[in-house]
Amino acid sequence: MDVVVSSGADQGFSNSFEKTGRKSPRTTFFASIGGDEIFSSDLWRAALTEAVATAFFMFTLITSIISCFESHEADPKLLVPFLVFIIAFFFFLAIIPLSGGFLNPFVTFIAALMGVVTLVRACVYVLGQCIGSIMGFLLIKCVMSHDMVVKYMLGGCTINDNGNGISLGDALMLEFVCTFVVLLLGITVAFDKKRSKELVVTMVCVVIAASLAIAVYVSIVVTGQPGYAGAGLNPARCLGPALIQGGQLWYGHWVFWLRPFLACIVYYGFSKTFPREGLVSVGEHDIMKLARTCFEGTGTPNY
Repeated sequence: MDVVVSSGADQGFSNSFEKTGRKSPRTTFFASIGGDEIFSSDLWRAALTEAVATAFFMFTLITSIISCFESHEADPKLLVPFLVFIIAFFFFLAIIPLSGGFLNPFVTFIAALMGVVTLVRACVYVLGQCIGSIMGFLLIKCVMSHDMVVKYMLGGCTINDNGNGISLGDALMLEFVCTFVVLLLGITVAFDKKRSKELVVTMVCVVIAASLAIAVYVSIVVTGQPGYAGAGLNPARCLGPALIQGGQLWYGHWVFWLRPFLACIVYYGFSKTFPREGLVSVGEHDIMKLARTCFEGTGTPNY
């Protein structure tokens, strides 16, 4: 890759995160959580980007995976991780310079915990991602035959606990482990300012997409069980089909929200034990600093 192009892409990746944590001149806690961003057109443009990107990400990913299962391959499950990697890579490559390319509530949540984005921006992003997921699955339902919709439950997140499938307890553990894998392998690199600059945006996208593919492989191939669609790895992806299709998709739906967010909290605590010279976070609104500000009443924290 040309050096000039690499530097530009890398700068876009860094700026896409750094600009979301821009300091406010006000010294109130409201400002420290990004309250002033509500009146910024940049926030709403970025949220719209997240919503539209999430919609088409869901559409492309789910239709491709269903097509893979409908193919005549002997074991189509082996192809799914490669599809996830390729599709995720190109979407991240396109969207990261625009809005940060989160496309996922749990990624947005860990970004808020680590201070990569403000709490207000995180809330708006999650709302946009959920709306985008609903839009994406509405598109899927429009183009997919009724029989296919019923057969694959609109590509939703399912758990079958009727004695021959996976139990809720096992699903909880799988969601936690797979989410933590993505956090440890992908997010650690993406939110490390020093390494993200060294690797440039293209390689960062490769790392994140590969971590998702590994988690998908583990959940649907190695530990796959009847009636279990694999680790959701994206609460918004599970919400869209549940709202549109309903029925069995609501059984254990809370699993796909609780465990990823719990994994984020555990990872956040674990990240505090990293060697100081080993991680240079891009975050400026770390949740612990904000909590200290709130309790001490000192205004915005000193970064």
